Amino acid sequence: MTAVLVLLLAVAALTVHTWVNATRWLRRPADGPVEVAEPVAVLLPLRDEADRVEPCLRALLAQRGVPRLRIVVLDDGSTDGTADVVRAVAGDDERLTLLTGVAPPPGWLGKPYACWQLASRTDPAATVLAFVDADVVLSPYAVAAAVAELRAARATLLSPYPKILVRTVADRLVQPLLQWLWLTFLPLRAMERSPRPSLAAAGGQFLVVDRAGYLRAGGHAAVADKVLEDIELARAVKRSGGRIALADGSRLAACRMYETWPQLRDGYAKSLSAIFGHPVAAAVVVALLLLLYPAPPLIALAALLAGAPAVAALAALAYLVGVAGRVVSARATGGRWWPDALTHPVSVVVLGWLTLRSYHLRKRHRLSWRGRPVS
Repeated sequence: MTAVLVLLLAVAALTVHTWVNATRWLRRPADGPVEVAEPVAVLLPLRDEADRVEPCLRALLAQRGVPRLRIVVLDDGSTDGTADVVRAVAGDDERLTLLTGVAPPPGWLGKPYACWQLASRTDPAATVLAFVDADVVLSPYAVAAAVAELRAARATLLSPYPKILVRTVADRLVQPLLQWLWLTFLPLRAMERSPRPSLAAAGGQFLVVDRAGYLRAGGHAAVADKVLEDIELARAVKRSGGRIALADGSRLAACRMYETWPQLRDGYAKSLSAIFGHPVAAAVVVALLLLLYPAPPLIALAALLAGAPAVAALAALAYLVGVAGRVVSARATGGRWWPDALTHPVSVVVLGWLTLRSYHLRKRHRLSWRGRPVS
């Protein structure tokens, strides 16, 4: 009974923290008409994105509120006609420039080098750089609103996290955990105020940075060999004396990260071992997550069968409080909560399996992404 009560209190504390983050500290940029006067460069790295880049490009070309907007696209060794799609969509729009990338040199991973090429070859007059991924579709005032929030927060780097679109069962089980994890375990207020690089979060799908602060931090050259270049860039900004901020960007951007289960599985395999670091740390974190979320419903069922209704009630309450945390996270970030939140314990189990797989593949040097090895 005592152990189950402690479990309930721990889950309740985390759910309260999720609620405080979501209602008090999570920034919410305006999604209405906003105008910024300073020059902004939107940077779009592409590698074999011919089948899904068109909506992203059309949304970028339809941006409002940024009179001095430039869009710079890098074709990073695509073999599927991505550059042709860019030319067809852009037409003769002089705001868009298409660059041809070169293969990353030794010591660089593909995504950081593509971003660094973009930042290095962009008009130096641009005072703000907005990095966007090909699977992101922005609302008409998204760039203007993000830049305005960057300046209002007095930050060097702002990460407006997009709304993650879910369609398949795998999507619904795994993808909502992205927002839930940082809302539940990351103290947002402390993250903004503390200079500690370890207190950092960012999402590379849509990232807005002050150019001077970006260069002072070393830009993507400072994270050349990092799988999670977005989070590592945020840490580099902090190390250079800059500030970072995280925002709910669900009204500014939507992102369909993976189309199939193999893509989702391999995408998480690439990232999870980099997130958790040492295998022992990963094992501890996964064990705690399994104890806090999948264990309560199992305990409730076992207690009912054993004729211990009081224990079953406490364990069932712990399960429901954990579900409530998922509901809070989903509602705060534009996600779907019904009935997906009810399967939160299953989501955590799948996350544990994906983490184990990530370390297994890393140990055997079999991690890769888009045809390039990830070391």
